[in-house]
Amino acid sequence: AFVIAASVIFVYASSRLNPVCLALSPLALAIVFWYSLAKRYTTWTQLFLGLALAVAPVGGWLAFGGGAGWEPWLLALAIGLWVGGFDVLYACQDLEFDREHRLRSIPVRFGVRTSLTISRVMHVMAVVCLAALAFVAPLGIVYLAGVSGVAALLVYEQSLVRADDLSQVKRAFDLNGYVGILYLLVLIAALYGRL
Repeated sequence: AFVIAASVIFVYASSRLNPVCLALSPLALAIVFWYSLAKRYTTWTQLFLGLALAVAPVGGWLAFGGGAGWEPWLLALAIGLWVGGFDVLYACQDLEFDREHRLRSIPVRFGVRTSLTISRVMHVMAVVCLAALAFVAPLGIVYLAGVSGVAALLVYEQSLVRADDLSQVKRAFDLNGYVGILYLLVLIAALYGRL
């Protein structure tokens, strides 16, 4: 009952924003609902979590009547890759449980070592997207310095997890809270400081 009520409220709220948001609201709900089932049907579960969170900047852009532009798409891609990348790391510790219960994931399909490489590539691509955003939006040098800080945190996160030692997965995962906070602060400084 709660999920149905929340879904109805979401669709109603979308209708109050604009017709595009209303039209896309079922798609947004489908993406979020599909993530809960993805482990039973696809290897790419971690990408669905990334997608579920990546739609937020596009939704925000549309809600405020944003026109054509690369900004929401670059940010969405960065978020999807970042989240997918850290969820791949986290899923490595669940490998045996997932295999035992016939659940699917990138680590189940490719093993831990290859999954760590996939996660690293995703994080590199996320940083590239964040940096590219500075060239389509006037964000300035403060923003690029902040993206460098985000990159440093992601490098540290990746260095904590090794194929032969998954004991630091939780510690690596927790670093993402700092990544998000740092990025938010840098974006605020870039948008409102204009240095």
